[in-house]
Amino acid sequence: MKAEGKNPVREAINSDTTIEKILVLDGTKDVEIRQIITSAKAKGLRVEYARKEVLDRLSETGHHQGIIAITTDYKYKEIEHVLNKHGRKFFVILDGVQDPHNLGSVIRTAECFGVTGVIIPERGGALVNETVLRTSAGAVSHMDVVKVKNINDAIKTLKENNVFVYVADMDGQPLKNTNLKGDVAIVVGAEGAGVSALTRKLADQIVSIPMVGKVNSLNASVSAAVMMYEAFRQEN
Repeated sequence: MKAEGKNPVREAINSDTTIEKILVLDGTKDVEIRQIITSAKAKGLRVEYARKEVLDRLSETGHHQGIIAITTDYKYKEIEHVLNKHGRKFFVILDGVQDPHNLGSVIRTAECFGVTGVIIPERGGALVNETVLRTSAGAVSHMDVVKVKNINDAIKTLKENNVFVYVADMDGQPLKNTNLKGDVAIVVGAEGAGVSALTRKLADQIVSIPMVGKVNSLNASVSAAVMMYEAFRQEN
């Protein structure tokens, strides 16, 4: 996998991501990139210089900004590992969210608001790739992402560990009237399809985000962000 751009490469260097080498635009005078190179060399990482056409050819996103880190494939965490972390258990579950930009945005927001882990399905949803890494501004390097075979089985596991599960949907209780303190999981579905019927049944509560506009739905990553912020605000 590749971390492309200044922020993703910087965050990869500052995390436990395994970096095979870093490719930098030959002759660059960019101050930020020079600082990243200094940090990389201080950690003993391999830095090579390449022509722009080489970086363009290697780039998956088309936005490398003159620097690309070649990393090992993303290592997903097991749900048991994340549940054993100290502190509040705070999860975001994505049910069928297929756009990698949405996944990247959710991971970026999750990292900002102290989410324990982001849970995604093995099939039927976006997986961590270069686009997710870039959209998350490198937050993927600091967030535990759990890939599961079955979302509903994951929800059952969370509930067995006393995590209260909330599903975001239009016909739920208003968010402002909902207690999101303690160990919680927020489930957000894809635009259009929403959360599956069985997942709704498994939820402890359905929650809605009140709106007054003529367009009565939010992007999946925005819905998740609103829910995450409210859960963070109530706890802090």
